[in-house]
Amino acid sequence: MSDKKLNVFWFLPTHGDGRYLGSAKEARVVDQAYLQQVAQAADNLGYGGVLIPTGRFCEDSWIVASSLIPVTKRLKFLVALRPATISPTVAARQAATLDRLSGGRLLVNIVAGGDADDLAGDGIFLGHDERYDHADEFIEVWKRVLSGETVDFDGKHVQVKGARQLFPPVQQPHPPLFFGGSSDRAHDTAAKHVELYLSWGEPPDEVARKFADVKKRAEKEGRQVRFGVRLHVIPRETEAEAWAAADRLISELDDETIAGAQQTLGRMDSEGQRRMRELHGGRRDKLEVSPNLWAGVGLVRGGAGTALVGDGKIIAERLKEYAAIGADTFVLSGYPHLEEAYRFAELVFPHLPLAGSGDNVVGLRTPKLVSPFGEIVAHDRFPKAAQS
Repeated sequence: MSDKKLNVFWFLPTHGDGRYLGSAKEARVVDQAYLQQVAQAADNLGYGGVLIPTGRFCEDSWIVASSLIPVTKRLKFLVALRPATISPTVAARQAATLDRLSGGRLLVNIVAGGDADDLAGDGIFLGHDERYDHADEFIEVWKRVLSGETVDFDGKHVQVKGARQLFPPVQQPHPPLFFGGSSDRAHDTAAKHVELYLSWGEPPDEVARKFADVKKRAEKEGRQVRFGVRLHVIPRETEAEAWAAADRLISELDDETIAGAQQTLGRMDSEGQRRMRELHGGRRDKLEVSPNLWAGVGLVRGGAGTALVGDGKIIAERLKEYAAIGADTFVLSGYPHLEEAYRFAELVFPHLPLAGSGDNVVGLRTPKLVSPFGEIVAHDRFPKAAQS
């Protein structure tokens, strides 16, 4: 097992929240008060940051992040950005502004997009590989502008002349980029441009192959990339309680709802989504696809479709298995997100080698002193477990 220091992030449910997947039963409405509760819980408990998603079913990620700056202290905002919906220079201006106003707390998650219907609703009609071609050009301009260059760029998808950013971000040369994707084109983009490659929670052997491929491609570019895993979690005091909670999460689903969701997900051209669907095959009777790795979320939810299920110690051990193959960052979520943020911190944090706060100090204006990743702040409430 690896004892490397780990960064643990949580998730803001800007598309809604509740206790049951695929059902309106006991669903919670998204509003500022609830999002603030989740963000403040994550901040106070010691999570390094929160992922704020994007898409037509979500509140706008940038506006949500900006609304939470004054009510949080250390929390980083991992803000999803879909390149094809915005000019790279406007996006750079937004990033610099949010980074400055938050005292260097911005991280950016680039999302090329895999749902053609969702993309079409935003006026985007690019094919799979074209989206990555566009993202490559977008990221190059975005990074160069934030680095202080005056940029002329005449690409196939992006053209700018005399582009520049007058107010630099706190984090230099730019806020760090996260990126996920399972296709060859996605791995190329990650290798060329980003600081951290994020995989959905597949079995560790599969994730290891993806990490190795991205690492090899990055080395050819003369770069190094860090790695992370995006997962749901269902921690309880005992294994039996955890598996019962997983069963309850999908207890309101019927076969028709699952079939409809799988048909919708099957139309997507995302390689990552295809891999998620293959883990369960639309069946609810064989959902443990690797020890303690449960694919039930993916029966009806797009994107990350797996959860680690178990008591605090076993979930920590499974996370350490991903750490042993290269992950140093985990972006986690659980239903409902407020209660599960507390439950995970109370049950799992004591068993993890959490990264210390280091120089991740809110408000520092010296770029070299601002940590590029939201590192865990050790919290006295969760004493370190004895190492076994």
